Amino acid sequence: MANLIVVGAQWGDEGKGKIVDLLTTHFDIVARYQGGHNAGHTVIVDGRKFVLHIIPSGILHPGTACVIGNGVVVDLLALKQEIELLAAAGISCQGRLLISDRCHLIFDYHRDVEGADEDRRGDRRIGTTRRGIGPAYEDKFGRRGRKETDPPARRLGAENRQPTGAAGAWARPGAGPLFCRYRRLPEPGHGPGKTRAVRGRAGNAA
Repeated sequence: MANLIVVGAQWGDEGKGKIVDLLTTHFDIVARYQGGHNAGHTVIVDGRKFVLHIIPSGILHPGTACVIGNGVVVDLLALKQEIELLAAAGISCQGRLLISDRCHLIFDYHRDVEGADEDRRGDRRIGTTRRGIGPAYEDKFGRRGRKETDPPARRLGAENRQPTGAAGAWARPGAGPLFCRYRRLPEPGHGPGKTRAVRGRAGNAA
């Protein structure tokens, strides 16, 4: 099976989402493998503008399966809001969007830490989106992050690091309706010559 990877060689804003959107008709699966809900990918379909922050742009094509891979850090509330915005536009993610249960989660304190660090830097601030993506990766690589599959009290103080509000129900282990293991992915091959596409912050793959 052939695969195609779209890689952004700079610092984002290269148009990866648009490229993947153009390529999607040739593929069965579009996967995002890295990054978070940053500035977003803007795609215009039939005169309608869509700005996707975390869901692969392949979701705009009926019949295409979309995957958020384990290298992505997921803000459950942002994901829920994006799914609802797509639904309001008549685009359903039901049965088409799959998320690795090994994805690390972004919590409120990640945003707080990033915001405080940016404020501390003053004129030398990085200029992040303050969405907690960087601190979530710090936790992931420091082996102190949380995944959807982790038990509620996996570590000391975990009870104080749970998402609140609308995202709370999604964060309970086993409650995420879209999380799965890769072995549950649908088999590709719905059409001749069609394979998979992948997309990440450093790239998109199709």
